[in-house]
Amino acid sequence: MILYDKIAAQLPEWRERVRRLTKEHGEVVVDKVTVGQVYGGMRDVKVLVTDISYVDPAEGIRFRGYSIPEVLSLLPKPDGADMPYVGGLYYLLLTGEIPNKAQAEEVEAEWRKRASIPSYVYDVLRAMPPETHPMTLFSQGILALQVGSKFAQKYHQGMKKDEYWVPALEDSLDLTAKLPILGAFIYRLKYRDGTEPRWDASLDYGANFAQMIQVENQKEYAELARLYFILHSDHESGNVSAHTMHLVGSALSDPYLSFSAAMNGLAGPLHGLANQECLGWLLDVIQKFGGVPTREQLYQFAWDTLNAGKVIPGYGHAVLRVPDPRFTAQMQFAQQRFPEDDLVRLAQLVYEVVPQVLREQGKAKNPAPNVDAISGTLQYHYGVREFDFYTVLFGIGRALGVTANYVWARALGQPIERPKSVTTRMLEEIVEKALQVA
Repeated sequence: MILYDKIAAQLPEWRERVRRLTKEHGEVVVDKVTVGQVYGGMRDVKVLVTDISYVDPAEGIRFRGYSIPEVLSLLPKPDGADMPYVGGLYYLLLTGEIPNKAQAEEVEAEWRKRASIPSYVYDVLRAMPPETHPMTLFSQGILALQVGSKFAQKYHQGMKKDEYWVPALEDSLDLTAKLPILGAFIYRLKYRDGTEPRWDASLDYGANFAQMIQVENQKEYAELARLYFILHSDHESGNVSAHTMHLVGSALSDPYLSFSAAMNGLAGPLHGLANQECLGWLLDVIQKFGGVPTREQLYQFAWDTLNAGKVIPGYGHAVLRVPDPRFTAQMQFAQQRFPEDDLVRLAQLVYEVVPQVLREQGKAKNPAPNVDAISGTLQYHYGVREFDFYTVLFGIGRALGVTANYVWARALGQPIERPKSVTTRMLEEIVEKALQVA
């Protein structure tokens, strides 16, 4: 094919140009950033603002200034539960204040009123081929729900700019209420009997998801669902899903359109699919050794993995320089409830061995575990073993943070995002001038 031949012929020269720019001249300044940052995916360039969460390299994620342990301790809990109301977290993300129990329950009550999905949404998903990936179904379901967007309706009717946040909040409450039902239906459609789930008015957000997904131990899984949705809710605005929501929303696309786009980013192997890769690696280790290996066996296996040019998934983080507190919270959850589970024992052993191996190798800036190193293990224990579905779970939680960001972006009138691009030749000319001056 002529197009293939033309591109293939040009690629060696282009790749060498890019390599020379990034490896030899990456520190040359282009306006206020460097060549390396321009070509490096804007890594560490401070160009986004969010007050919803912040990732401290030395402490991990903070939601509205509160650390993970503080959030889990301070947020109100359902009677007899160990994990907080998800509605309490949403209250915190939207208002910046720790709610009391009545306030958290008011958010849960709002979700209860909005927790229904039109039948045509189910019809859209049933019409798809059976091999369709759950994330494709999730994104399509969100787009199908967009017909009910109050933001889109109000915008076309005409409203003042400083009122945008009001229908944005309405849409965000509607969307976050419907996502657990949508996710549970996709699970049933793909792996169970395909029946439509129903919201139980007597249960909270996490417990509802547990009963809709039809796991056996619903009481314990409800605790995990609360924890999981809270921990995965937000992670600054620079990750792919959060940034996509912000970017698309900056064009005044409504929360449904913006969140569907965000989920398309979350579906990527370098973002939301990482949790299933981590679990897959753990299961491979169990299979290879017929159970949990010894420390020495795992140490050698880790080195064999690296020497084969592969990575050990779940270890290392773009920002953190300490173990991810989200990993710690989930590991504590597992060790308190099922410490003898082979995957939990292995995950703990990996935590003790792999960082040492990565430090010896010397390539990883942060050899500590991130959230993905353990999250799939907990789902697997409770019988949710369909790897392809894990990113949908991630997406339900992520909606809490990105919709809170969306509401505040509209409330503060944040503008459309429109960075400026340059050509490779322009960068080469900048480098040439810099070398002449030097």
